[in-house]
Amino acid sequence: MKSLIRGVVCTAALLVAGWVPSVGAVPQTAAAKPSDSAVDTRISQALKADPSLKAHEIHVSVDNGVVTLTGTVTSEAERTKAARLANVDGVTRVDNKIVVDPSASTKGTTGTIKEKTKEGAEKTKEGAEKVVDKTKEGSKVAYEKTKEGGTKAVDATKKGASKAGEEVTDAWITTKIASDFVNEGLLHDSNINVDTDKHVVTLHGTVLSEAGRARAIAIAKSTSGVKTVIDKLTIGPKK
Repeated sequence: MKSLIRGVVCTAALLVAGWVPSVGAVPQTAAAKPSDSAVDTRISQALKADPSLKAHEIHVSVDNGVVTLTGTVTSEAERTKAARLANVDGVTRVDNKIVVDPSASTKGTTGTIKEKTKEGAEKTKEGAEKVVDKTKEGSKVAYEKTKEGGTKAVDATKKGASKAGEEVTDAWITTKIASDFVNEGLLHDSNINVDTDKHVVTLHGTVLSEAGRARAIAIAKSTSGVKTVIDKLTIGPKK
C-alpha cells in the first residue's frame, strides 16, 4: 500500500513539473534539397535578368551544392553581385573565379570594328581603283577626241587657206581696197591709185591730210590677202 501511494505521488509530481510521457511521437522530416541542375538553372536565370551582368558571359557550374562562377566582368562590384545572386537555396558554398577586366565590355565589339574597318578600307581601295580606271579611260577618250578634233581643225584650216588663196587674187584685193576708200570719210576728195602685184599693194596719189594718209594705209593693210603695203601717197589738194 505504501509503495502504491509513493508511486502515485511521484507521478503527480512529474505532471506538475511539466513532464509529458512520449507516446507514439511523429518523427520530423527534413526539407528536400534542390538538385544541382535546378540550382544551376536558377542562378543562370538570375544572372541573365540582372541589367549589369547580362551583357557579360558568366559561366555557372554546380557540384553537390558548391557553385563555381567563371567569366569576366568590368568591375569588382559586378563580381560581388554575381556571387550574391549565386547564393540561392541549396548552395553550400560559392567559389567565385570571375575575373575583373575594365575593357571586357568592349572586347566583343573590337573585333567587329576591326573587321568593319578592314572591309571599309578594302571597299574604298576598290572604289579608288575603279575611279582611276575610269579616269584613265576618260582621259584616253578625251585625248583621242582632242587629237581627232585637232586634226580636223588643221585640215579645215588648210582647206580654208587653200580656198582663200584661190579666191583672194590681186584683182580682188585692188577692187576691195578701192571700194573701201570710197566709203571712208577721211578720203573724200582724195585721188588714190591702188596697184597689187603678188598680194603686195602700192598706193599712189594724193590725200588731203596726214590722217587721210594713215587711214588709207590702214585700210589696205587690213584687207584679206595683203602681204604688205607700199606707201607712195602725198599730201595735198586733189589733182
